[in-house]
Amino acid sequence: MFGIDRRAAYYTWTAVLVVLLVWLIYLVRATLFIFILALLFAYLLAPLVNLLDRFLPGRRTRTPALALAYILLVGVVILAGSQIGTRAVEEANNLAKKFPQMLQRWETADGSTGGGTLQEQILGKLRVGITERSNELIAALPQVGLRAITVASNVIYVVIIPILGFFFLKDGRLIRQHVLDLVSDEPRRVLLDDVLADVNLLLASYMRALVLLALSTFTAYGIFFSILGVPYAVLLAALAGMLEFIPMIGTLAASLTIVIVAALEGAHVIAVLIFLLAYRLFQDYVLSPQLMRQGVELHPLLVLFGVFAGSEVAGIAGTFLSVPVLALVRIIYLRIRKTRLGAQFSAVTRL
Repeated sequence: MFGIDRRAAYYTWTAVLVVLLVWLIYLVRATLFIFILALLFAYLLAPLVNLLDRFLPGRRTRTPALALAYILLVGVVILAGSQIGTRAVEEANNLAKKFPQMLQRWETADGSTGGGTLQEQILGKLRVGITERSNELIAALPQVGLRAITVASNVIYVVIIPILGFFFLKDGRLIRQHVLDLVSDEPRRVLLDDVLADVNLLLASYMRALVLLALSTFTAYGIFFSILGVPYAVLLAALAGMLEFIPMIGTLAASLTIVIVAALEGAHVIAVLIFLLAYRLFQDYVLSPQLMRQGVELHPLLVLFGVFAGSEVAGIAGTFLSVPVLALVRIIYLRIRKTRLGAQFSAVTRL
């Protein structure tokens, strides 16, 4: 009787602690998201730091490798900003100035959707849809500007995240050891060690895959749009590359934006649509599975659920974190299941 009461009390207090922990996480969600971004940034920079640390002579700490990695990172950012960012900003300003006139031209154009070639029919459909939403699009431009100002006011995070990432890179092994020291029971310690190793592999693979996907998207889009003569090629390619970091929703938003801009400019809409579809098939079935084959094996339905659920819970941040969170839950489940099956097998063999 007392054993049952103690067990019930144990589960009750455990449930209470879990609820309190979830509530605390919700209260500090903004700060927690900054630390998560810093951790992902650290994983992004870790391969370069490890490479430099391996070749630097007389290394006792990782600080020289970290300093050199940050210097190289700043140089790459400055170079990319001067060569790509400047042109993208210039094209964005030109598009913002011409956008109202482009919409007015479409409103006064023939809105017929029947007959003609396939491209004319598609342009007609797009013309009707864009014209019906033209007032909303024009009204949204000032809001976009206000959001840009809000982001600019939070530019301090651009400084904080690399600083936090520096400490993650410098003391990551020590932090891991402290986490393991919290568990004294040997089987649970081994399980925790295995989970941390799997999470380390997951986050490293995921961040590497995201960066490679973004770079491949930017390169492919930029080359194709430049060859085809699509206006604002660098801007559209950069937008598509950046939105690769937001699963599914980001890709859809980039594709819609590219199609609308191409339609407004009358720039080879059919060719753009075919390219977007072909590249999406190549990325989803060839490139992405190869890059994310380690640790991020999730069914597309589960990814869709995570994306929409994450968007409802935490907006863009939830969408961005949905895939690694689901993969993390999967890793923990598989490790616990493997440990239990191993314990059951050992018990049977002893009998």
